[in-house]
Amino acid sequence: MSETASIDNVISRTDVVKRAARIGAEIRNIKLSGDLPNQAIAAINSLLLEHKVIFFREQGHLDDTEQERFAVRLGKLVPHPTLGTTKGTTSILELDSARGGGRADVWHADGTFLDAYPKILVLRGVVIPKFGGDTIWSNTATAYLDLPPPLQRLADELWAVHSNAFDYAGIGRVREVDKRHFDEVFTRTIYETEHPIVRVHPETGERALVLGCLVQRFVDIPKYDGQRLFDLFQSHITAPENTMRWNWKEGDVAIWDNRVTHHYAVNDYGDQHRIVRRATIDGDVPVSVDGRRSVTRLKATKQAPMKVA
Repeated sequence: MSETASIDNVISRTDVVKRAARIGAEIRNIKLSGDLPNQAIAAINSLLLEHKVIFFREQGHLDDTEQERFAVRLGKLVPHPTLGTTKGTTSILELDSARGGGRADVWHADGTFLDAYPKILVLRGVVIPKFGGDTIWSNTATAYLDLPPPLQRLADELWAVHSNAFDYAGIGRVREVDKRHFDEVFTRTIYETEHPIVRVHPETGERALVLGCLVQRFVDIPKYDGQRLFDLFQSHITAPENTMRWNWKEGDVAIWDNRVTHHYAVNDYGDQHRIVRRATIDGDVPVSVDGRRSVTRLKATKQAPMKVA
C-alpha cells in the first residue's frame, strides 16, 4: 500500500490544507487523543515528515494529561533539562509570558545545546492574546537546497558549538523578568555541544541546516569569519520563501519536526497574556554528511567548577 493511500484511509487529503509551498499544513476534522488508532498516528507522522510543521484547530478538549497521552504516541517524552516540567507531568513545559521565559523571539531549534536534542514538539495554545503572538516556522532543508552547490559543500564540512549560555541580553527588548529567568533557571546548568552545520535527517535522508541563536562559534574558524558565515547561512533559513506564520487561537495544537525546522515566537502582543504548553519528544544524535555524530563537550552547573563532559 502506498503512503498516500495509507494516509487517505484515516485522513482525507481534502482535510490537509497547505499553509505555504515549502512548509506547513493544517489538518482538519481530527480530534487528537491518546486513543487514536495506530494507523492515524502513522498518518500524522507521515504528514509531519512531509510538511515539517502541522496544525490542528479546535483541540480544546486537551488538558496536560491528554496532551501527553497523545504526544507519547509519537515517541518517548522527556523533560526540559534545565526548566523541568509542570507538576504531575512527564514533559509538559509551560511558557507563560507573564512569568519569564515565555517570549522566545529569536530564531532557534529547541534544545540544540544538547547532543540528542528533541525531534518533535507538541505545542498547545492555552491563553492567546487578542492580537499578535504568532509563531513563524522555517524549513531548514529547503534552506540548504537554496544554497549554491559550492556553499552546500562548504556547509557540509562545517561544525559549530551550541550553548544555552548565549548572549540573551544582546537580542534586544529583554524584560527584567525574562533576564532573571534566563540567568537563574535556563542556564543553571550550562551545556556546550558541537553539531555539524548540516545534519542528515534519520527518516527522510534530507540534509538540513542546524544553526539558530544557540550557536556560539564555528569550530576552528576565527570569530569574525564565523559570524559572517553564520549570517550567510542563517539568511537562507529566515528567507520568507522558506517560512510560514501561524495565527494562534485557543485550543490550537502545533506539531513540528525539530530536526528540520527553526521557529520564532513573534513578540508583538505587548502586555497581553500568552500561555502555551509544550510536550517534548526525545531525539537522536545528529549525524553529519560524512557520518560523524554530534558530541557534548561541556555540562556544568554554575555552583561548581566547569568540567569537560
